[in-house]
Amino acid sequence: MATETARQHEQTPAQAGRPMRADARRNYERLLTEARTAFTQHGTDTSLEDIARRAGVGIGTLYRHFPHRTALMGAVFQGEVDSLVTYAKELADAPQPCRALVDWLRAIISHASTYRGLSRALMAASAAADDSSGMARCCVPMHEAGQALLSRAQQAGAVRADVNIGDLLQLTNGIALAAEESPADPDLADRLLALTLSGLKAER
Repeated sequence: MATETARQHEQTPAQAGRPMRADARRNYERLLTEARTAFTQHGTDTSLEDIARRAGVGIGTLYRHFPHRTALMGAVFQGEVDSLVTYAKELADAPQPCRALVDWLRAIISHASTYRGLSRALMAASAAADDSSGMARCCVPMHEAGQALLSRAQQAGAVRADVNIGDLLQLTNGIALAAEESPADPDLADRLLALTLSGLKAER
């Protein structure tokens, strides 16, 4: 337990911005590739030992690059976060601010469906007080991107002023989790998102 707690606060060279040796970089990239495949096929609770083995390295090497599971998850999901942040910027000037916000929330649900367990991990990271974990660092740019869209919709009078982005993202991840647990109902996410939209709208 003490070792794991210490790992929670370690920074890898990649996190600290330090350059990696060529062999370390290759190991890092192989671990990311195998983790991405494993998370897609088996979910985020897949064995880290299996990921290390498939990458051709020992578990110690994995932990040197990713001190804990959430650090590895954060690195894998960074690409998804980057795509969602870019999409939010593309929606920044959309003619219907509320629709832009909902389209972005729908994209979050779609991205979360790629990796079983992602929505649950994002919900936990958003609720955690420690913002140093890999998943928490993914949440920061998501909150900033979502806040811009939400503020614009509120300024347009389309969304209630008391809605905050933290609650909205938690609700969206909850919808993604519900959809993940109900694969036989492919329309569930859209129905729940429609209910969310009705609750967001400002009274006229």
